[in-house]
Parts: sequence; structure tokens; C-alpha cells
Amino acid sequence: MNDIDILFLPGSVGAADFWHPLGALLPARWRKRYLSWPGLGVQPHDLSVQGIDDLVALAHREIRGPTAVIAQSMGGVVAIRLALRYPQLVSHLVLVATSGGVDVAAFGGADWRADYLDAFPHAARWIIDHRSDHGADLSRIACPALLLWGDRDPISPVAVGRHLLSRLPAATLQVIEGGEHDLGKARAAEIAPLVRAHLNEGTAPRGRRS
Repeated sequence: MNDIDILFLPGSVGAADFWHPLGALLPARWRKRYLSWPGLGVQPHDLSVQGIDDLVALAHREIRGPTAVIAQSMGGVVAIRLALRYPQLVSHLVLVATSGGVDVAAFGGADWRADYLDAFPHAARWIIDHRSDHGADLSRIACPALLLWGDRDPISPVAVGRHLLSRLPAATLQVIEGGEHDLGKARAAEIAPLVRAHLNEGTAPRGRRS
């Protein structure tokens, strides 16, 4: 089993511990780094972080060499930008319930912003205004990408995962029955074998679905 560097990126809640259950189920010899997002959720603010590109810079500073990036929801936008800007550094992607920088509303995704503000009234407001569109660039990402979606996720429906599958050249999609938007944490035991296989091999044929 190869040594693997992993960088875990949370969603808009911003907390690194979202990924701790999954990380604990991956091989101990794999090197794992967990990021939090300043100013998001209940994380302390940092005046140097004022948008997605600042998060990309923050994540880039944590990458020492070829690294697998595992990202939840909004963190997937950061992961996509990392893969586009630094293809030599992102060896694998694992994108979980993300937009990947496409318009989820076009695929039936529910608007999460009002609920987010209710839950996190002190979070940085730039996250509410942010919009990304990487649809035209996804075909340039050559690294193997594992897409994990839940079939009961109202925020990022399976249709979003299928769209990313059609655009990413080396992607596979696994749909978790009954999975919701928090499946990266809530279903860690179920997805851990999928992540292990993907990072060990990363060569599964495009278009394979569960």
C-alpha cells in the first residue's frame, strides 16, 4: 500500500472535524491534513480571507507534493480550482455532495443560504454572495475523481453528480442510498472503502456507478 498525502477540505460550515470520522477509517500511514475555513460557520475570522480565492491560497500552502484532495460541498469548489491551477499537485479528487462550481439550482438543488444565515449569523457574508461557474473548465482536469452523492440530498442532488461525471474525463460516480448532504461524515464507514480503493488505484473506468 502506497504512502498517500491527503488534504481534507470542509464545506461552508468550515469545521475541520467534519472529516475526522472518515480520516480515522483510512490507513494510519497515510498523511492527513484537515483544514478549517476562517470566518465560516463558527470559525474565527481572518481579515486576509475575503473569498474563495483566499481559501484556494490557504489550501495551496498546505500542499507539499502530489496530494489527494477530499472535499465536501463548497469545499469542492476550492478543490476544483486547485486541480485547475495546480494539476501537478492534485493527484486525486474525492468530491462529496458538492456543486463543483456549477449552478446546482439548474439541477433542482435547494437554496441553502437562508438556513445557513439562521444557523451561523456571524459567518462571513461573502460566502452568501459567492457564485462559481467552472463548467467550461472541468474537461481540463485529468486526475482521477471519485464523486460521492446521496440520493436524498436536497442541496446537491444526484443530477449534479451525474453532470460532473459527464464533464470530468476520469471520474466515477457512487450514489449512496439514503445519503443526505452530510454523508461524508454521517456515512463515513460506508464511503471509507470507496475512498481507499480510489486512492490506491485511481484507475476505475469512467462512468462506473453503484
